[in-house]
Amino acid sequence: MWTIIEQMMKDQGMNQEQLAKRMRVHSGVISDFKLGHIKKPSFELMCKFADALDVSLDDLRN
Repeated sequence: MWTIIEQMMKDQGMNQEQLAKRMRVHSGVISDFKLGHIKKPSFELMCKFADALDVSLDDLRN
């Protein structure tokens, strides 16, 4: 799932710090997700990703 998010970030010219700000989370949350430390992200976290990237939850699915 990170590869999808990373591509969306790239398409929007956004880095991890900017994404964290949009999501209103600590940048460590993004790093943990990227590194696979968050194996089963919560619905709330996924909604934050979708909202910050201005996409639907379905767009984040594999």
